[in-house]
This record gives sequence, C-alpha cells and structure tokens, in this order.
Amino acid sequence: MTADASTDETIENTTDAAAPRVAASGPASEPDLDRAIEALLMVADEPQSVMGLATALSRPVKHVQAAIHRLVADYDGVDGTVRRGFELREVGGGWRIYVRGDYDQVVADYVSQQNPSRLSQAALETLAVIAYKQPISRGAIASIRAVNVDSVVRTLLGRGLVTELFTDSETGAINYGTTDLVLQQLGINSIDELPPISPLLADGTEGFDGDVR
Repeated sequence: MTADASTDETIENTTDAAAPRVAASGPASEPDLDRAIEALLMVADEPQSVMGLATALSRPVKHVQAAIHRLVADYDGVDGTVRRGFELREVGGGWRIYVRGDYDQVVADYVSQQNPSRLSQAALETLAVIAYKQPISRGAIASIRAVNVDSVVRTLLGRGLVTELFTDSETGAINYGTTDLVLQQLGINSIDELPPISPLLADGTEGFDGDVR
C-alpha cells in the first residue's frame, strides 16, 4: 500500500459515514469551520440544528458539534479568553447567537436613545398582525401578509416593539408578541384595549380568522 493510499484510508475511517461528505471547496481546518458556523448563525433568524449546519457546510455532524462547543467556550471566556458580550444558546432544538443577559439593559438603553424613524407601511402592517394575533410565529405572519417578513420582524425586534415570547417545542418556531413600548406609543394600558379590527378589513375576516377583536 502506498503512502497516499494509507492517508486516504485514514481519512475515510475517521469520517462519520452517516454525515455529509466534506465538499472540496469547504472549510479545511477547525478555525475555518468555526468561523463558517459563526457566520451562518449571525444571519440566521431561527435556531439552527447541528444537522442543518452540517448539511449547509457539507461537514460531518460530529465536526460541527465539536465546533459548536469550541464557539460556546470561546464566547464564555473559557481557558482564559475574554468573555464576549454575546453568547451561543441551544434553544428549540438548535443553536442561536444572543446578547448576553448581563448586557440586556445596555442594549435596551441604546435602542431607546436612538432617534426613531417612521416605520414603513410593511412594518406597520406586520406590527398590527403581531399585536392582534400574538403569540404568533414568523411563518404565520408571512402567511397572513402573503410576503416574506424576515427583515421586517428584525426591524421591529431592533426597535424594541416586539419580542420573542417562546419557542415551539415541536416545530422550533419562535413566537412573537408586542412589548410595553407599543402600549406606551399607543397610549393604552393593555393590548385588550386595541380597537376591533374586523370593521377595518375588506370582508371583516380576511387574514384574521378566529378570535378577532
């Protein structure tokens, strides 16, 4: 057996047979894989499963799991590294980057101090859907509005107008609701004080089937 053949056999034997093959153009080292996963998590709107990340990057599941653990240790300041202002949490069967709880108030203060620009029509419509149908997932919002609402929901989250209430244990979908800031802006004490919406709809029910104020 030649040296090249021996090397190939070693790689084959150490690769998880059940996991996707490493793409020729994919990350070749541990730091590269860590950064690739980090990049995907930075733009993801929902928790990402290890299997999903492995498929997206064409890497074995066990390699992705190891990379996740390295990132968690890195962000948490393990082994003498600096503790970051954000953390990697496992929620709803997947992983997602969050602001570390210690800095929630810092972020809230920053957002409240910004000069708010007017919300777009799309943002106002999405906020109305969330206000009247909460708790509601992004998929359900998109179904009602018949458009992609990912960027709009991010805007509303950034403005502190909506918040993540919980993650569905079965689907992994995040459910959203409005914050106290919405009540303050509208000058009401409770979401129950919102006016009935049925008279404002074209046929009284379109898009808001079920319990409607």
